[in-house]
Amino acid sequence: MDIMAMLTKLLTKNGLIFAFVIIGVTNFIAYKFAGLSKGRIHGSAVAIFFGLILAYIGGGAKGLASIPLFAGVGLMGGAMFRDFAIVSTAFGADLREIKKVGVIGVLSLVMGLVISWVAGVIVAYAFGYRDTISIITIAAGVCTFVVGPVTGAALGASSEVIAIGIAAGVVKSVAVMIITPLVAKPLGLTNPQAAMVFGGLMGTTSGTAAGMAAVDPKLVPYAAMTATFYTGSGCLTFPSIFYFLTKAIFG
Repeated sequence: MDIMAMLTKLLTKNGLIFAFVIIGVTNFIAYKFAGLSKGRIHGSAVAIFFGLILAYIGGGAKGLASIPLFAGVGLMGGAMFRDFAIVSTAFGADLREIKKVGVIGVLSLVMGLVISWVAGVIVAYAFGYRDTISIITIAAGVCTFVVGPVTGAALGASSEVIAIGIAAGVVKSVAVMIITPLVAKPLGLTNPQAAMVFGGLMGTTSGTAAGMAAVDPKLVPYAAMTATFYTGSGCLTFPSIFYFLTKAIFG
């Protein structure tokens, strides 16, 4: 057995460890590229862009993880590590600051969900979709790329529609990452309360976390916390309340 075959076998057998190496190298390169923008674009946005390219290269239903050598990327990017990252981020928040946001935080959460629903319905209708399940699945994708597939699977949407919903959520996430540092000062995103309201309005945990990291890393837990509630609320309301509301409007 030659060296390359032995190395391939070793990396395939230790897929998760190799996945950490891949993600580490990808992030290192992404942050170097982001540095050229002098803080205007966060490294996470560039890393996600690289990830999309790698997923396209990998092809298949699981993207890069469809290739046996990179199967560990699928495990690393799965729900277990995602939820661990969300929970660990929330531990950095100060309960006293959370209490200060009060009713405004709840209202921002509600407004964020409604705005995403309206925007998603418009996008779905513009693309020619008229059935309720397709419309609400795409709208849920606009909410976040997690809510989209959850809603689509619950309602029995086609894989094509679910894919559109996920794509809409990814575009929104990257857009929030890029735009947040540009609008932080005009919008006054300089304190925990503002960060929580912003997270409730935008919703995408990855987008708001990366965007706020470029503004002030100390504000990340607050934006991520309400954004996480937003995702959970979306998974509950889109297959139920927003579904029936959409059905009442479009029949």
